Amino acid sequence: MIKLLRVDHRLIHGQVVFSWTSFLQADCILVACDAVVNDEIRKTTMKLSKPNGVKLVIKGIDASAEAINSGKTDPYKLFIVVESIADAEKLTAKCPQIKEVNLGGVKKTDDRKRLSAAVYANDEEIELIKKMISRDINIEIRQTPSDKVIKAEKVI
Repeated sequence: MIKLLRVDHRLIHGQVVFSWTSFLQADCILVACDAVVNDEIRKTTMKLSKPNGVKLVIKGIDASAEAINSGKTDPYKLFIVVESIADAEKLTAKCPQIKEVNLGGVKKTDDRKRLSAAVYANDEEIELIKKMISRDINIEIRQTPSDKVIKAEKVI
C-alpha cells in the first residue's frame, strides 16, 4: 500500500527518517532516483540513515514504477521519496495508483518562485504540478507532518 510520495531534494534525512516514516507507519522507504542508483557514496549514506526496522530500497524511476506496478511493493506500507518535481510527475504518470504527493523540500534557485518556506518551483515545475493535479493527484506542501497543509493549487 502506497502511503505517500514525497518530493525532497535531500531524499533521506532527519524529517524523513523520524517524522514522516513514523507518522505514516511506513515499513519500507523506496528512494526512486536515477541519480542515486549508481552513486555508491549516496546509497551508503542513505542506508546508514534509515530507521531501524524499516526496509530501504533504492531504484531508478523506471525500475521503481515496474516494482510498484508488478505488485512487489503491495505487502509494504510504502513511503516513496523522489528528488524532484519532475521525478514525481514521471512516477505518477507511470503509476496511476499514486494519488498523494507531498512537496517537502525543493531548493531555491534563481529561476524558482517561493511556494512555501522550503518549496520553490520554476515555471516548468509549476506546469508539472498542474499536470499531476489534472490527473486527480492530491498535491500538498508541508515539511513535517505537524505543519499546516497547503494545497498546491492555492499557491501556484
